[in-house]
Order: sequence, then C-alpha cells, then structure tokens
Amino acid sequence: MRRNRKNTILAAVLLIALLLSGCRTASAGGQHRIWFVVKSTETEFWKSVFAGANAARAEYNVELVLVGPETEEDYEAQNRMIAQASEEGAEAIVFSAISYTENAAAIDAAARAGIKIVVIDSDVDSDLVDVRIGTDNIQAGRMTGAAVLDTDADTISVGIVNFALGSRNGQEREQGLREVLESDPRVQGIVTVNVAATQEAGKDGALQLLAAHPEIDTLVGLNEPLAVGTGLAVAENGLTGRVRVVGFDTNVQCVDMMREGVFSALIAQNPYAMGYLGVEYAFSLLEGKTAGSSEWVDTSTTIVTPENMFTPEGQKALFPFG
Repeated sequence: MRRNRKNTILAAVLLIALLLSGCRTASAGGQHRIWFVVKSTETEFWKSVFAGANAARAEYNVELVLVGPETEEDYEAQNRMIAQASEEGAEAIVFSAISYTENAAAIDAAARAGIKIVVIDSDVDSDLVDVRIGTDNIQAGRMTGAAVLDTDADTISVGIVNFALGSRNGQEREQGLREVLESDPRVQGIVTVNVAATQEAGKDGALQLLAAHPEIDTLVGLNEPLAVGTGLAVAENGLTGRVRVVGFDTNVQCVDMMREGVFSALIAQNPYAMGYLGVEYAFSLLEGKTAGSSEWVDTSTTIVTPENMFTPEGQKALFPFG
C-alpha cells in the first residue's frame, strides 16, 4: 500500500512538472494555438487574408490570434508580437515579414522555442521556417512588366512607386519588372521612388516622379495602397489617358479606377488562399506532418485588364473570397 501511494505521488509530481514546463501542447478542448502576425490589418489585401485564415480556423477548429502593426514599416512591433506569441503559448506562428533581415532574429528565437513557423506573402531571412506560402514575386514582377509593355506606343518611360527597401517583396517585384522592361528597346527610361506603404505616400511619390520626370507616360504602384495612391495622382490631376497606370494588388478603388480608364492593368494576387493555406499548413505541422524551409507553395497571380475584368476569371481574381 505504501509503495502504491508513493507511486501515485510520484506520478502526480511528474504530471505537474509537465504542465509547468515549456512544452507546447494543444489548449484546453484540444484546440491548437496559432498566432497570425502580419504586416497590416487595414488594407483590403490583409482583410482578404484574414477571411481565408478564419475560414481555415473554422475548418480545423484552431485557436487563432490575428495581429499586425499600425504601419507596414514597423518591424519592431512585429518582433514584439512574435515574442508575445511565444510567451502566451503559441504552438505555431503564421508570419508575413516587414523586413527580410530585421525580423529574422525574432523568428529564429520563436522557432528555437519549439514554435512552428509558416511564412506567407513576405519572406524572412531564417533557415528555421517550416514552409513558405505566397506569390513568386520575381515572376509577378515580370507579369507587371508585360502589362506595362502591352501598348502600341513607340516609346515608353516608366516611373515605379515602390515600398520600403527592407521588404523582400518590393525588391523582387521590381527586379522582375526591370528585367522585362530593360529587354524592350521602346523603354527609354525607368526611375523608382521608395515611400511608406500608404495611399498618401503613394500619391505623393507618384507626383514627385511626374514633377521630376515629365516624360513619364506609365506609372507602376507595387502594392495595394501604393497602387491606389498612384491611380489617384493621375485621376485627380487630369492625367487619365496621358499617363497609364499599372497597379499591384486590387481593391474596390482600383476596380473603380480601372472602369474609369485610369488603370490599364492590375496584378491580382490570391490573398484569401495565403490566409487559408497559412492556417492549414500550421495545423498540419502541429499534427505531425513535416515540411522543409525549401518548400514553397505558390499561390496564383493574374493580370486583370479592362478587357477581362468582368469575366468569371477576372471577377474571381479581383474578389478572391473563396
């Protein structure tokens, strides 16, 4: 009897030690804890990502925390969110990096603490990521270049409104874009301005380019708020028809401006799929399936023009909610 009592006490002590340890297990009720740390919570792009993530949350019955900083430049806030996720028992983090380099240490620390890491949309400089999901941004940049070149004009002068230099996405998109533009002898000049990823900054950047380079006849905005701002710069200054605009990403404003003749093309990603697949892959990893940092899950990218925007394919690309 005494030995049985000792064994019971020992088992209880071991159980308490396990519960108090740093082991990351599913929360009460069997739900896995997944934090979703992204670049913004405001734009239509990220709202579509969240719609996909919430659909997967319901599908897989996980506990999901959706967070992001106030601006798409605040990588330090993202790093604090990553640390908070670790402190609050996250088992997996789905992450979109503001800075390829400055977010790396925080992600490495979380991964070393046993948290599964799924990157969506924007990559981070870490070998500890389990799987990466999103757009092939170099190829999407090439698609943007093809849209710019889809004109009968004899000469083309291009102004690029890009976001922060620390963002892998923006640099890869511009790399692919320039690769295509520089191969066409009609292109007489390419200039870039880097601005904060806001509509206002995009508008100011576009106007700055037009003032410094009045020969520009085509503007490119390389994410959603910059596309909107670039379109507004043209529309509000009576330049529709003289300056073409190609935008990356879409929202209602972009669609309206395409109908009004401001945009000649929109490069539509699939943010809904990024959100859904981010949660789905995190769940699979927590259920014991393995993946490697070399694995890349490519989500679709589509060129939408005034000619195809009302087709089923165009509508699905413009409004990708499942």
